[in-house]
Amino acid sequence: MSDAQSVDQGTAYGRPPQHPNKLLTEVGPGTPCGEFMRRFWQPVFVASDVTTTPKRVRILGEDLVIFRDGKGRVGLLYPRCMHRGTTLYYGKVEEQGIRCCYHGWLFDVEGHCLDQPCEPNQGEGYREKVRQPWYPVEERYGLVFAYMGPPEKKPVLPRYDVLENLKDGEHIHAQMGGFGSTGDDSFYELPYSWIHMNDNVLDPFHVQVLHSTFTGAQFHPEFALMPKVDFFQVEDGVCYSAIRTLDNGQEVDRISHWVCPNIMSVPGIQLETGPSTAVSWVVPVDDEHYVQAFATRGRGLGGLLVHGSLWKDKTEAERREYPSDFEAQVGQGAISKHSEEHLATSDRGIVMQRRMLERQIKAVAEGEDPIGVIFDPAKELVHIRSGNFFKPAAAAE
Repeated sequence: MSDAQSVDQGTAYGRPPQHPNKLLTEVGPGTPCGEFMRRFWQPVFVASDVTTTPKRVRILGEDLVIFRDGKGRVGLLYPRCMHRGTTLYYGKVEEQGIRCCYHGWLFDVEGHCLDQPCEPNQGEGYREKVRQPWYPVEERYGLVFAYMGPPEKKPVLPRYDVLENLKDGEHIHAQMGGFGSTGDDSFYELPYSWIHMNDNVLDPFHVQVLHSTFTGAQFHPEFALMPKVDFFQVEDGVCYSAIRTLDNGQEVDRISHWVCPNIMSVPGIQLETGPSTAVSWVVPVDDEHYVQAFATRGRGLGGLLVHGSLWKDKTEAERREYPSDFEAQVGQGAISKHSEEHLATSDRGIVMQRRMLERQIKAVAEGEDPIGVIFDPAKELVHIRSGNFFKPAAAAE
């Protein structure tokens, strides 16, 4: 039997080598997607967790160190001290900045060298000529955001309408970790590509299968109803509308909004009425890891019980029996082989999303500004379309 005959019969023998879409999965410095992602502000840490104790950060394939100096300012620096290359992770934070443990060079949050104690006159006349690599940061919604792109292209840090105009007693709760995949704090960094979760937000049909019928009701029981879905492009991303007619005759339109390049707002999973109350970012750590950042209006993300227990408390046998997002996504591999996918009509939203990403990555490579970056402070407010929007039974007819 020839190789061609074997493939025609559908056996696994003789399959050609498969590969990922590297344009979307490679995020390190100098890669097309990496340079594209660096044109946007990315959340790197929960603000309350940034203290005078230096902490390691890895984002977009770069290792960094983050700290808060004695004046309360956040610094995000390249970790190898520019003097002799030891890591500032072992440095000591002072009022003005962070001091290297090896020879005591002191750097402020913007990398200026303030002191060289082993040099005559503390390095005066020389220290002004050197600078530790650093990145700009801003704090908002309880998160620390970093801009890692060209300084002359630094945009405004956006605001999101669903997180603004808090009522008395309301607050924004910030978290980072694997909650969006496991439903609890089992992971901080997820062991697979950011694209796995980025695709997920425009996949309304997996809610009906994975979360509702295959493993039983993980979310609201009404998600077991197959929705009527429409995907549509908006100026800053892609949305879907998933309409269900509930048992009581009400019609609910569940809208999810993906904002280019890696921002999503998912409506309440218990069919809470009204606009979404959360925004999250799928932040690439490197090609094979990501971390998800959440800003939630009101209470934070609680642990999601599936068949009576949290993900971290389940045995491997229970996870195989009752899979959820983590199992489905980690099962794609650290980096999925996109060339062997067979996308169908239900994947239209994912196709729209990936094509938009590819177009914008190429636009940046050609010297253009991508959609979604904002340079005018008067336009910093982003409208989030997500929510569960109900119509009375009579109006739905």
